[in-house]
This record gives sequence, C-alpha cells and structure tokens, in this order.
Amino acid sequence: MSTLPLESVLLATGPEVWLIRTQVMMKKTITSLRLFLFKTIFNLYGPYLGAGVRVTRVADEYRTFDVVMKLRFYNKNYFGTHFGGSLYSMCDPFFSIILVKNLGSDYIVWDKHAAIRFKKPGRSAVHVHFHIPQDRIREIRHLADTHGKTEPVFTVDVTDDENTVVAQVEKTVYVKRKEAVKQNSPSGH
Repeated sequence: MSTLPLESVLLATGPEVWLIRTQVMMKKTITSLRLFLFKTIFNLYGPYLGAGVRVTRVADEYRTFDVVMKLRFYNKNYFGTHFGGSLYSMCDPFFSIILVKNLGSDYIVWDKHAAIRFKKPGRSAVHVHFHIPQDRIREIRHLADTHGKTEPVFTVDVTDDENTVVAQVEKTVYVKRKEAVKQNSPSGH
C-alpha cells in the first residue's frame, strides 16, 4: 500500500482509504485511552489523593501535564493557606516523568535537585502547567548521547485562580544514557 497525501485520504473513498482512516482512528483512540489511564492512575496515587492533587490533563505524547490542587482543610497550614510541602509535592515528579516517557528505556532519569521559592500565600486552588517541547527533549537526548550524561534545569510557576504566581519551583534532572553506564562499570557489562 502506497502512502497518500492527507488531502487525498480525506477526500478519497474505497477500501484502501477506509483502512488508512481506521488505522489513524484506532491509533488516536489507543493513545487517548493510554493518556486517560495514566492520568487516572496518577490521581489515585496515595500521596496525591491525600493532598488533593489532581492531574487534569496529560497531552502531547506525555510532554504536557496540567495539575491542580484545591485549598481544603486537609492541605491548609496553620495560617489557612496552602501547605508548602503540598505545593512542592504537586510539582515533584512531572519533569522526570516527561523525560522517562519521551526518552525511552535507553536512559536513566532521576531528580537530582529541587528548590521552591514561595512568592505569595496560596488562598485558592493552585495550578501548574508542565511542558517540555520536543526540541528540548531532542537536545537533552543529544547531550546525553554525546557527553554520556546531562543535567537539564526546569522552572515552573505555581499559580492561583487569578494566575498570580504563588511559588516557583526549579528542578534539576539527571539524564544518562544506559550504554554510558555499562561502559563505565568495572566489568564492562
């Protein structure tokens, strides 16, 4: 079966076109289902469930996550604002997860360093948008392949319902190609 331009596929009819359309729809459906299941499992994860953290969107082949945490009696601090530990925990794993999902099993990915700067008390729901563009992922892969490892730094804002920055989180992630680990081991295995 030859590859047809998208316009031809959309306008054409017949069994070959039907097969292509079906394959595209199935791929989109399977991808959507995987993203939905991943989001659901994350939302049922004990620490997030207990803190009231919810993943509201997973998109772009796991390159984008939107996370929200409503202010509840169980995640308030003494002053009636968001507990700082909850603000950080809602930001903890996402840059690493984005890299793990997009770099694949040939790479080791670990959080190496984190810092949070509190800017303003959180008195409403707080939101975080995590995204690593495909070009940045390619750059990280290239650096890990070329130098054996890399430590990209990411910064994300935690915002309230009025889009005011409540906190800023900086994460350093360690990325190393597994082949580089094998070459540096004493036995070479």
